[in-house]
Amino acid sequence: MGKAIRTKKWSRRLKVLAATLLTVGCLQMPAFAAGDNAQLIRVAMFANLGSTYKSTTPLITLESTGSWSIQASGDTNVTLPSGQTRFSADGFRVKVLETVDFKTAAAAAKLLQATADKPLLYVVTFNGKTLYQLYTGNYGSAALAGQAVARVQKTAGTQLAGQKPVVTGSERLSSGNYASLQEAEAAQSSLLAAGFTAYPVLQLDGSNQPYTVWVGEATSAAELSTLKQRVESSVSGISLFPVGNSPGLIIRQDAGLSMDALKTAPHYTIAGNDSKVMVQGSGNGIKVVERSQRTYRGDMEISIVNGDLALVNVVPLEQYLYSVVGAEVYSSWPTEALKVQAVAARSYALQQGERFKIANVVDTTLSQAYNGMNSENDKVTSAVDATAGEVLKSEGKIVEAVFSSNAGGQTAHPSEVWNGGAAVFTNVDSRGDLSAQAGLHTWYHVLMSSGVSGYIREDNVKELTTKTDAGLSKATVTAQNTNIRPIPLVQSNVEPVAKINPGTEVVVLAKVAQSNDYAWVRGPFTSAQLVKTLQGKTTVAAPASISTLEVTKRGPSGRALEVTANGQPLTVKYADTYRSALGGLPSTLFDIAGTGSYTVLGADGQKVSKTGSQGASVLSASGTSTSSSNALVVMSADGQARAVTQGQTFMFIGQGNGHGLGLSQWGAKGMADEGYDYQAILKHYYQNATIVKE
Repeated sequence: MGKAIRTKKWSRRLKVLAATLLTVGCLQMPAFAAGDNAQLIRVAMFANLGSTYKSTTPLITLESTGSWSIQASGDTNVTLPSGQTRFSADGFRVKVLETVDFKTAAAAAKLLQATADKPLLYVVTFNGKTLYQLYTGNYGSAALAGQAVARVQKTAGTQLAGQKPVVTGSERLSSGNYASLQEAEAAQSSLLAAGFTAYPVLQLDGSNQPYTVWVGEATSAAELSTLKQRVESSVSGISLFPVGNSPGLIIRQDAGLSMDALKTAPHYTIAGNDSKVMVQGSGNGIKVVERSQRTYRGDMEISIVNGDLALVNVVPLEQYLYSVVGAEVYSSWPTEALKVQAVAARSYALQQGERFKIANVVDTTLSQAYNGMNSENDKVTSAVDATAGEVLKSEGKIVEAVFSSNAGGQTAHPSEVWNGGAAVFTNVDSRGDLSAQAGLHTWYHVLMSSGVSGYIREDNVKELTTKTDAGLSKATVTAQNTNIRPIPLVQSNVEPVAKINPGTEVVVLAKVAQSNDYAWVRGPFTSAQLVKTLQGKTTVAAPASISTLEVTKRGPSGRALEVTANGQPLTVKYADTYRSALGGLPSTLFDIAGTGSYTVLGADGQKVSKTGSQGASVLSASGTSTSSSNALVVMSADGQARAVTQGQTFMFIGQGNGHGLGLSQWGAKGMADEGYDYQAILKHYYQNATIVKE
């Protein structure tokens, strides 16, 4: 009895959707709350733009709490009910199963969910019958889909009731044009009843009869020709012709993996050349499930670019900035700092032009962080509104107002980053960056008797009254199994270098601030780790192993211009590339410490580099002068101590977070704390620039 009731719910739900899903009307431009004259910006969220930008997804799921619509070319308007709607791109798939039994289809789909071959479960009703169709994909080629067949069979074979997965393609036949969806669905039903795969389609070519039915899913012209003969000989009065690359939306209905009718959702597969639709949401925004379920203002343009789905958010510029400023800086910061970010972000966005072909910017930090309405805040919105239309200009052109999180006390010179923009960008004082350290824990850099060194946070440390012969403090910990971290920061994905218990004594080498945007420590990196991360990032081949690593040239702000390994420069296209080339460092304002080497300054002024403890008699962890310890402690003239290990690894000690060019966000916050207004702060970081209201 329960199954019969659920089947009625499915049928009723589908009839409601069929009646309300598609209506033909007049194509209209989006009506934005900001007014018809609002300046729009295009933000790419998913797109395959080759080396320029690549973020892809096989499925785009949009959701609205109010009524919404799809608008396309040819004066076509698609009205949608509230809730979810899904979009995919046409192409090669694997048809896993077709069955009238939901449990069989759902069980197979659940097995595939945990694999790379993501399932799509559709439901079709015709002549009082409900049919479930399970697919995976899509795939870039028929060959890749063919490889997936074996994987799918292995994963879900026990649930397929003897059916064999097959490769499907986008070669199809059309049964003609229809004035309404109901007429198209009637034609589809007769084809389904005859055993052929068929779908109603909304044509995007401006036809006066906007609906058609596409038959089949062949992978080649030969297969399509055979299908044509079979259909025309089986279904009386039908005449078919190839679809080719005609643009259209294949209308399907997704089934969830439960029997709850509310789990269904309309699904549109975008097919053919130049297919593009605009989804216009309600005033509450459009949620994008595949973008961490964030909700966005404006409209969503969906198309196929380079064979993959592309999603572009078309939104008024000022509303875009509500999100960007809220994502880039803390809303708790002074209002003047928020205004600084608003003007810089507006200038940057407008200067981009059509950099990303289908969009002006992307929604990641490759452009500016953009998280939709989720990062909006009333204080931020007020700051954006207070600077509405204001941009930075130099020599009559809008400045590409780049910015970074923290300049480490001094901004970068263009020669230290990308060699451009010298008229506007130069190295200036950024003492406000120090504000990033406020309220952070102090960490103890400690050395164990085993020779292992690392960091313990201050709230886990108890200093002892005893000291080493050299005057270094000793300490223990306050809890069982206290972690000694490789750097002064809790990293949940990095194992501690050791665990110690109360009573175990360690030598305190130094006290440092917790790694932050202003001052940081990274490492230790082995030779093998550095060789791997250097691959493909240097203009000449990196050495097979690294025994020494040092900064040999610095720019005006002290940032690394040249890093040398084993005495040979690691040349890169731009100096800022050293950040990624050396394991993802926060900035290029760094020093390098080889843990297995040290330099001795002789009485004659000559420097001698030594590796490990061989041939040296230096202060050990116990405070005794010896050369046999597992680790040695060397002290500089100013009393700074560090451990020298037997094996060579490399630590990076640096300042700043980001490229350092232009505005420092933390520096702006520090200046705002001191009472500077947003215009003074902008003029400090962007030289020879004026603030203009466009």
